[in-house]
Amino acid sequence: MLPTKVGKQLGHPTYSLTGWLVTKFFKWHNQILEENAVKLCNIQPNDTVLELGHGPGFGLQAAAQLLTGPEGKLLGVDYSQYMHEMASKRMKEQISRGKAVLYYSDVVAMPIEENTADKVFHCNCYYFWPDLKAGARAIHRVMKPGGIMVTTLRLDSVIKAAHMKVLTGDKWRPEVYMEALQSSGFTDVRMESKREKLITFQAIFATAVK
Repeated sequence: MLPTKVGKQLGHPTYSLTGWLVTKFFKWHNQILEENAVKLCNIQPNDTVLELGHGPGFGLQAAAQLLTGPEGKLLGVDYSQYMHEMASKRMKEQISRGKAVLYYSDVVAMPIEENTADKVFHCNCYYFWPDLKAGARAIHRVMKPGGIMVTTLRLDSVIKAAHMKVLTGDKWRPEVYMEALQSSGFTDVRMESKREKLITFQAIFATAVK
């Protein structure tokens, strides 16, 4: 019962004690993953960058610092109203200047036009999507040809969560997500192990082909 409840809060934090604890977990566990996903995207000053499942907004903050050109724009999507509101407060300056737009939406239904994003990144969230292939197709739809997608995760922690039944099924397995990306029009799909501040993590890369 408890693992299932925790898993639901990780995928969709709400206004509750468990949701509050999840936000603390995000700060401790996800911040280094988000910052490294941003670095690995090789963001350019005039890129349009999209973060999926942005949570409290740490990755959005890191990406915004790199979008210094007049055309640079940041987009974010999260289907937790709690996270959407928290990130909106964190990014209020960028939003007020028109440099950032955040959507309260799931990945499949995100109201973003085709061929919009140069770079897409997300951390610790694909295993919560109901349909990996539908999610991968939605990402491919909004990306420009040749656009780069990066997702970061700590595979050892994900495996532990699966063993504890916090994550169920096999969607947590990187190879399952990578197959969904390949079948949705991505190429050069690969996973690499990285290390930063004594923490080992994995990064999945994919290039959108159209």
